[in-house]
Amino acid sequence: MTPMKRVEIVVGALELSEVSGVLDQAGVPGYTVLRDVTGKGDRGDRTGDDALTGELKNGYIFCACNEAQARAVAEAVRPVLQRVGGVCLITDCMWVEH
Repeated sequence: MTPMKRVEIVVGALELSEVSGVLDQAGVPGYTVLRDVTGKGDRGDRTGDDALTGELKNGYIFCACNEAQARAVAEAVRPVLQRVGGVCLITDCMWVEH
């Protein structure tokens, strides 16, 4: 097993492509995107009811990367989170090699 950092980001659906670009720029080797996640945060309920524009929908992106990449993601995604809200969590994890 290899020690890694797990990066989890919840952001508005309209910002998913911008955040994916942040991960690409940081050199993250791969990531998973889950669309239409629901929940509640400091900006209220995100119910996913807005089918027309996607404005009320959230997305969830997660990846495993090294510490330098996780730091680069955190710094680059901070302005997006300040502008539109959302969450970025970085935790320790172990990559099971196969």
